[in-house]
Amino acid sequence: MRLVTVKTAQGTCAAIEDAAGRRAITDGSGRPYRDIGELLARDADWRTAAAGATQALPADAPTLRPILESGAIICVGLNYRTHVLEMGRELPTAPTYFTKLSRALTDPGTDIAMPAASQKVDYEGELAVVIGAGGRNIPADRAWDAVAGLTLLNDVSMRDFQKRSLQFFAGKTWEDSTPMGPAIVTVDELDPIGPREIVTLVNGEVRQKAPLSDLIFDVPALIADLAQIFTLQPGDIIATGTTGGVGDAMKPPRYLQHGDVVEISIDGIGTLSNRFTRA
Repeated sequence: MRLVTVKTAQGTCAAIEDAAGRRAITDGSGRPYRDIGELLARDADWRTAAAGATQALPADAPTLRPILESGAIICVGLNYRTHVLEMGRELPTAPTYFTKLSRALTDPGTDIAMPAASQKVDYEGELAVVIGAGGRNIPADRAWDAVAGLTLLNDVSMRDFQKRSLQFFAGKTWEDSTPMGPAIVTVDELDPIGPREIVTLVNGEVRQKAPLSDLIFDVPALIADLAQIFTLQPGDIIATGTTGGVGDAMKPPRYLQHGDVVEISIDGIGTLSNRFTRA
């Protein structure tokens, strides 16, 4: 099942997407959910609501990020062996977490304006987990039950601001900087997940490529760990980390330039593509 949020003449709308097109997902009164986040939060039986959608949507309706406003965006740093080593660090014994504000999110396909204040804008292709049922104190062997599906996220990083201190936050949460989507794909369509590769292209050049099995802390481990700390809620997002090949680690570094197009792909999930611009 592929779940998307689209923009129509009437506003935004949660939808299911398949070979027959896209159809609006509605509540019991026939009102469309405004996005997949509202669907997950308001309808415990969201799978049935999505599967039963019948109201066709225009084929050319723009696709937005699936979660317009997330309650929590938890990012995992240093979670692929290749990335840890290229950054000159030791392999971690526990996950490294930082957060983003919801206002950092932006849409697939949109142009992203790089801030004049940063000259070291970098890409980070990531698998993102969207929480469905959620919960607290979830054991790893039941972690997938808490997940609605998986999507793509570009953890765009302003490296000069990120390195001002030991905390990542200042370089990671710039407004309208972090594209996500285009679709959330339910886990049943992706099993097995581990052998699938995440690939990041910049202007068609492969910069990042690794199997998801290279994660140091996999999805069940992250969910079990985070659910000890706080209650995971429907629509929360966990960005699981990036692999080796970031521009900051190259010699010399290769930061994003005006007109660069970044494409992040995982087989079965799709491709997240954005163009980066400077005024």
